[in-house]
Amino acid sequence: MQKTTGLLASSLIKLKNLQLTGKLVSEELMLGIHSSKRSGIGIEFEQYRHYEPGDDPKRIDWKLFARTDKHLVRESSTESDRQVRFVLDLSGSMNYTENGVSRLQYAQILLASLAYLCYIQNDQMSLYGLKNGAAETICGTGSGASARQAFQKILVGLEKATASGAWQKTGPGGAYPGGGEFLSKKKEQLILVSDLLQIEDEWLSWVRSLAGPYREIVLFQILGDREADFDLKGFYRFRDLESGREVELDADAVATQYRTAMETYLADLKAALQIPHVRFVRAYMSDPIGMVLKAFLTRRKG
Repeated sequence: MQKTTGLLASSLIKLKNLQLTGKLVSEELMLGIHSSKRSGIGIEFEQYRHYEPGDDPKRIDWKLFARTDKHLVRESSTESDRQVRFVLDLSGSMNYTENGVSRLQYAQILLASLAYLCYIQNDQMSLYGLKNGAAETICGTGSGASARQAFQKILVGLEKATASGAWQKTGPGGAYPGGGEFLSKKKEQLILVSDLLQIEDEWLSWVRSLAGPYREIVLFQILGDREADFDLKGFYRFRDLESGREVELDADAVATQYRTAMETYLADLKAALQIPHVRFVRAYMSDPIGMVLKAFLTRRKG
């Protein structure tokens, strides 16, 4: 899977600065989007265009000018009052790593980039983690909090996030994780980043329990290329990142069965998520994050 444009997660991780990586991806993304109509985060971003005589100089993005040396005017629709809730899967399988990049690191950069977009649009935003069958508030939107304050808190929360344990179908008392935390009478967008790998139908049940007219759910499924293709040869010791259980297998002997099962699962999952108020994006850890977000933000709703 060759990628020729965009910033790779491996390069962004080397910067060791989540705020900077989020800005780099977001600004690269915004410059690449032209006249797109999408139902996305807060306001409907349309495009950047060059400053023209008669434009109000206040509309020039001076921060972007400092980076590009171009006088660009940002065009957008009116603001939305929707709440944006970022939800990060923190089960042990998020520690899966390929080419020096873990799924958790990829998710952290993706969410930092989305949070930066929310920040420049003055959206309300908050961050939650799903771990051990429960939803924990990592940082909420307090009354009077500015978009900048929320953005900074989310960055800190993302940087401190660690993944461990198993994803459970239900939380304490048999309720779906987050069922109480995510109740709202205002329109909101819930953005989940996960591998969405399930034993039964725990992720599907969770999504169905929360999606509704007031809550659009956006699912980013992050997979490793080897995880999906299983291009391994010889004997390996495989370890379940959630239970810690280990098993030794001849990769050649199980490859065909594994690929068939994975292809079936991924196709069935995509089909099952074609439901109202749910948007689904599948990405691989070799995909530049800007390309993944551009595909999401410029996609028209059917």
